[in-house]
Amino acid sequence: MREVAAILTLLERHAGTPAVLATLVQVEGSSYRLPGARLLWLPDGTHTGSISGGCLEADVIARAEVVLASGRAERVAYDMAAENDLVWGTGSGCAGRVDVLLEVIPAEPPAWVAAVRRNLASRATTRLLVAHAGAGALGTRLAAAGETAGPGDFLDEIPPPPHIVVFGAGDDAQPLARLAHELGWQVTVVDSRAASATAGRFPGATVIVAPPESAVAALTIDPRTLVVVMTHRFREDAVLLRDLLAAPLVYLGVLGPRRRTERLCAEIGGAAAPAQLHAPVGLDLGGDTPETVALAILAEMQCLLAGRAPIHLRDRAAPIHG
Repeated sequence: MREVAAILTLLERHAGTPAVLATLVQVEGSSYRLPGARLLWLPDGTHTGSISGGCLEADVIARAEVVLASGRAERVAYDMAAENDLVWGTGSGCAGRVDVLLEVIPAEPPAWVAAVRRNLASRATTRLLVAHAGAGALGTRLAAAGETAGPGDFLDEIPPPPHIVVFGAGDDAQPLARLAHELGWQVTVVDSRAASATAGRFPGATVIVAPPESAVAALTIDPRTLVVVMTHRFREDAVLLRDLLAAPLVYLGVLGPRRRTERLCAEIGGAAAPAQLHAPVGLDLGGDTPETVALAILAEMQCLLAGRAPIHLRDRAAPIHG
């Protein structure tokens, strides 16, 4: 999601300048990226995004110059499964084939660019149809309501980024907010203490100062909202937990030992911690610093968002992107 936002930012920063957009539209076998990965290239050499792990970008950029000069979209196939690719090709050894569409983004960007920007701001999903084969015009456009992909089309849904809400503006919340922002997630930090909940301490985040009794009501919660309660103040956590358990959250975690969370649940009238509660919060990565705890929390959230169980990839029988 950060990739799309970066592409939109670059287009806006270089308004009036044509560019070339490369979109990964089809994958066979193993590939570092999945369909929907994008790279934007500008005539001055500026670029952002990626369509591989770094092995294809140089060739894609070289082809982008040709596409911009001709004004015609081009589909390129990279067969990294062939043995001679290791010697004469990209040398990636990824054992897969990827197809990439390169198209010109004119100085006056098409309507879908503004639509994606608008929908991300309002936390709505954008459906794009990328025509990459066939006799018709190649390129990206907005998909009509209910429209499905036909032969030679790739239908891409661009959802809003995950929204992580951190209740608590202590020092240990700073690396959590910082790492989430680095992932391209939307970050909100809420605390009752104005001295701690400041934009200076949490750059890139929306900071809300509110008492626990009204803090949850001050939020806009959608199906991609994840919450961590880490105020370190038992009474505030109890009030917050009471209100958050009634909210339609995709993830709700509480920092602290299991016994403390059980006491919190008893405080608000529950017999035991509900099944949807992630407490203690995070995966068991063995860390005990604020940074490693933040990593454990975000790793657990990512697993849940992707519908994955936290296992070693070496122990996964299916393909990584299966």
